[in-house]
Amino acid sequence: MALKPGRKLQPSRSRRPQIFKNPKAAFALALIFMDALLVALIIAYVPYTKIDWDAYMSQVTGFLGGERDYTNLKGDTGPLVYPAGFLYIYSAIRFITGGEVYPAQILFGILYIINLSIVIFIYVKTEVLPWWALILLSLSKRVHSIFVLRLFNDCFAMTLLHAALATILYQKWHLGLILILFRLCIYLLCAEFDINNRYVTIYMCVCIWAVSIKMNVLLYAPPLLLLMLKAMNIYGVISALACAALVQILAGLPFLVSHPIAYISRAFNLGRVFIHFWSVNFKFIPEPVFVSKQFAISLLIAHLGLLATFAHYKWCRHEGGLFKFLHSKVTSALSSSSSSGLKILKEEHIMTTLFAGNFIGIVCARSLHYQFYSWYFYSLPYLLWKTHFPTSLR
Repeated sequence: MALKPGRKLQPSRSRRPQIFKNPKAAFALALIFMDALLVALIIAYVPYTKIDWDAYMSQVTGFLGGERDYTNLKGDTGPLVYPAGFLYIYSAIRFITGGEVYPAQILFGILYIINLSIVIFIYVKTEVLPWWALILLSLSKRVHSIFVLRLFNDCFAMTLLHAALATILYQKWHLGLILILFRLCIYLLCAEFDINNRYVTIYMCVCIWAVSIKMNVLLYAPPLLLLMLKAMNIYGVISALACAALVQILAGLPFLVSHPIAYISRAFNLGRVFIHFWSVNFKFIPEPVFVSKQFAISLLIAHLGLLATFAHYKWCRHEGGLFKFLHSKVTSALSSSSSSGLKILKEEHIMTTLFAGNFIGIVCARSLHYQFYSWYFYSLPYLLWKTHFPTSLR
């Protein structure tokens, strides 16, 4: 019996890397490369601006010298008011750079490119912006200055936060495991979670590490809690929150053991009043009003009211509103039929909720300093493209 003729072999063709088939990804790579050159030029030719670096190094020197009382950790700009993660990060920076500004600028330049790469990944993954609009992420003179000319701790906090946002979008395990291993290199954290809840737990771990550097990351807490309630059952949310609390306890353990009141009152002082002179958002408010408790309470009420409004009419619209959604979660938790699985949320919904929730907190913040621009700059193009404004207005 004659054999059937086989398929004609096709000549081998050189395949382009998959990334070059996506014009947005190719443009993103070119943008990162060009911005890296710009950062190098800024470091080489733009004078460094002395603001907080010397204070950071003074505070770290006291910590490395064995001081564990937060009331005694001070710099030339005042007492230390950041959680313990700040000390660990800047101790490492001091070890690497010897406390010198120029090598620290190079380190922060690398950090800037890492942060930009993570943010661009988020934008490419969610596909909200057209490819050409990605250039908006590199056009901020102030953000470049915050990273490589000012060396603020906001840079590390926001880079870790953006990494946390990326893990919740990137639903494959190896990136998440790398971040978990990074966490484990710092703390010995032994806990087991349902495999379906891991990527939310990964996000929590990285996000809480960011909180341990600077507390502005807490502005993401309300929308994050809502998303966790959507994605997980009540018990999964409780376990993730317990993990977050454990991370903070372990981070501050050297200070909690010796001087707990000093640590908690300085590192987590939610009632701290910023100096009116340095405020850039409510500068037009008279100083007696600015520092008053009534003004603070009114901003808190506005913050909570806006969050509740967005949650009810926007973020929980498909669930019938915020109150119906919460009622269903409580009912599910009390019943024996509560599911232990994980609901996969749309990437666009995740980012819109988190970015909008953070921006609401920014709008209602009593005092913003210049470096706080890094808290929300990278979300502005995303939020603008979620509106129905014409492109020129965006």
